Amino acid sequence: MNLPHLMSLSSHLASHGFFCLRFTCKGLNIVHRVKAYKSVLSYLKTSREYKLVGVFLGGRSMGSRAAAAVMCHIEPDDADDFVRGLICISYPLHHPKQQNKLRDENLFRIKEPVLFVSGSADEMCEKNLLEKVAQKMQAPNKIYWIEKANHSMAVKGRSTNDVFKEINTQILFWIQEVTEMDKK
Repeated sequence: MNLPHLMSLSSHLASHGFFCLRFTCKGLNIVHRVKAYKSVLSYLKTSREYKLVGVFLGGRSMGSRAAAAVMCHIEPDDADDFVRGLICISYPLHHPKQQNKLRDENLFRIKEPVLFVSGSADEMCEKNLLEKVAQKMQAPNKIYWIEKANHSMAVKGRSTNDVFKEINTQILFWIQEVTEMDKK
């Protein structure tokens, strides 16, 4: 939740008028994280304090995997434009050096737009494998590659802030693109 990248992204989106909520789960248990994500989403949907529509789910690494699991369980009658899309930063498609064991099953059941922001040198998301998965997905999707970035989005020879700025700009542009499609 307090990773510099996620803080930078939420600040950038908020400065452009988007309400951002970050939350965290302790531990690396994906089932626990999905359950927590569902609880937060349920709270936001039923809250009297917040009247939200057009929510984008997202996360970084395992957080994006948990968000994808939540997205694939959204029923068509629940969609009612509450959840508009999914943002996956450094989606962990496979363990390092285990490209034969893909974590793609949830991605194929998502129907709302998906943005992947991945490093072209991510040891947990080989470029050609993500592109093949994206082609098979039923959801409209886009992949934005950060050239030479690893799973942590570090790029040799580039400042962290420069990489953050590129990622933040692309995510904002994509959200605006999706929300503009809604107006047509």
